[in-house]
Amino acid sequence: MSFGDPNNPYGPPPQGQPGYPPQQPQGQPGYGYPQQPQAPGYGYPQAQPGYPGYPGYPGGNAMAMEMPGLMKTARVLLFIMAGFQLLIGIIAGIAIGAAQDVSNGVGSGDDTDTLAGLGFLFAGLLVGMGALSIFLGVKFKNGGSGIRITTIVYAALMILGGIVNIVNGGGGSTTFGGLISLAIAGIILASMVNGAASAWFNRPRY
Repeated sequence: MSFGDPNNPYGPPPQGQPGYPPQQPQGQPGYGYPQQPQAPGYGYPQAQPGYPGYPGYPGGNAMAMEMPGLMKTARVLLFIMAGFQLLIGIIAGIAIGAAQDVSNGVGSGDDTDTLAGLGFLFAGLLVGMGALSIFLGVKFKNGGSGIRITTIVYAALMILGGIVNIVNGGGGSTTFGGLISLAIAGIILASMVNGAASAWFNRPRY
């Protein structure tokens, strides 16, 4: 029986020899040969830890924590208080300087030096407190527990100062200023001593 010329490229493919199993192409699935396992998700980008935009990267897909409403209110009040403190401090400093110039012109400057010094000290204190209010308000966004503690101490001192002004104001402008200071500082202090403030200032940062 002729099986054809094995060297003829146009002839039929050679048949398997009797008594031998047919040759099977290697590497083809379904012929009894084990397949090499492919990497999971072959051809598709996989989530890798430690890279932005992928799960496992700190802050990659997690939404940023939003500042609580009480913190926003306290921050705005700090900026408002800073504006009043800077304005009053600057006006007071200018007024005291002008008054001292008049006293020097009439020859009584030596008698008013002490009062002028105390007035300048008060004006400088107001300007410094205004700068501190701005600093605390700015640091509300990224500050930690130290900013919270500083704000609590600051608000407590403002409440104490407001009470002193109310008691010694005699119902005048000082009393009114003490009431405003007491109200603003009270709101700031209340917003700093609750659970929302603790969670905000102790939140993880990456």
